Amino acid sequence: MIDQTVFNNKKAAYYTLGCKLNFAETSTIGKLLAEQGVRKVRPGEKADICVVNTCSVTELADKKCRQAIRRIGKQHPGAFIVVTGCYAQLKPEEVSHIEGVDLVLGAEQKLEILQYLENLEKKENGGAVIASQSKDIRSFSPSCSADDRTRHFLKVQDGCDYYCSYCTIPFARGRSRNGTIASMVEQAQEVARKGGKEIVLTGVNIGDFGKSTDETFIDLIRALDEVDGIVRYRISSIEPNLITDEAIDFVAHSKRFAPHFHIPLQSGSDAVLQLMRRRYDTALFRHKIEKIKEVMPHAFIGVDVIVGTRGETDEYFEEARQFIGSLDISQLHVFSYSERPGTQALKIDHVVDPKTKHARSQQLLDISDRKLHAFYEAHIGQEVNVLFEHTKKDGKMHGFTENYIKVEIPYDATLVNETRKVVLGGWNEDRTALIVNNQSSTVN
Repeated sequence: MIDQTVFNNKKAAYYTLGCKLNFAETSTIGKLLAEQGVRKVRPGEKADICVVNTCSVTELADKKCRQAIRRIGKQHPGAFIVVTGCYAQLKPEEVSHIEGVDLVLGAEQKLEILQYLENLEKKENGGAVIASQSKDIRSFSPSCSADDRTRHFLKVQDGCDYYCSYCTIPFARGRSRNGTIASMVEQAQEVARKGGKEIVLTGVNIGDFGKSTDETFIDLIRALDEVDGIVRYRISSIEPNLITDEAIDFVAHSKRFAPHFHIPLQSGSDAVLQLMRRRYDTALFRHKIEKIKEVMPHAFIGVDVIVGTRGETDEYFEEARQFIGSLDISQLHVFSYSERPGTQALKIDHVVDPKTKHARSQQLLDISDRKLHAFYEAHIGQEVNVLFEHTKKDGKMHGFTENYIKVEIPYDATLVNETRKVVLGGWNEDRTALIVNNQSSTVN
């Protein structure tokens, strides 16, 4: 039984590091506390409770988490600090001894936070740790959040069974699991009732959806496509071996799914993919890109790549660079390999030095810039639908087309969260977005 008096007149601050899935879960934690009467802290106020949802995808991420926790403790002296997320699951004892931390919650306990806040007394000798072993993380906790733009993030899946050699996510998130299609549809309907127009499907390995409910990803997107009120859905990162040709064809002819894909490649060398224990090769990856472009020539395709993994020789990197350069994709998200304790990658010979990693990253970033600019320029002069966001900066506002082209216009409050048909003009001043041609006659 929750003692609601604990939360009387309390204020909370929320901090999220890492992926959109974390943001969705932090939003759910905020809703749980709000239902107990805890309001979100306003600018300049001191919080009574601080919740930090952490990331641990790299060693740098761990460092940023530690810095953030210490900074938050100074900003909100005396606040009861709760730390959860991947860093908390992987290294709970380490986190518990960071100055100011009072409670560490693992992945299984994250969204059961209320039952662990029996009192808000500061701990003097390290925070309490409540975390399950990774193998015991089995429950799926639904989450859906709105970001500070216009889109919502719907968590459809959690955990991963892949155990790639470089990755700790299965240890941080547990086994693959998901909610039911019926529950996802219900959450999408709630977003529509609240005026939400765009939903991004998020998870750790969303193409694995259905493993714990005997359903399938294609059935999920078919069902969501029927929810009235939602203008568009985007599919977040999905493994190339799990995005089926059937799903690609469905998106091409769907009512609401955007021609926008984010597909992790990680390496363009088959030898390195084997070292990574990925479940596809470059031939399959090329087929998926060509299939998408065959049925959706205008589709935006973002691709994740890791450089400098153990075993990535000069020859293997050159293979990867040439393969990536040959793909009809729109943008690369380039990550530098970071060694993680407990991973199988540490057994691989040939360590890439930091200077070489940086140089390789820059080569791929240059390829990315060329591909992104070419993709944008191919759409200049076209009439497209744009969903405008509320963020205002230097008198400008932005929106995105269905195929993820960023558009810039002078700020107009009447366009926030509205979809308008516009004609794309040339680049803005810093070449980060396209401007609208003949705005007065094309935005209506």
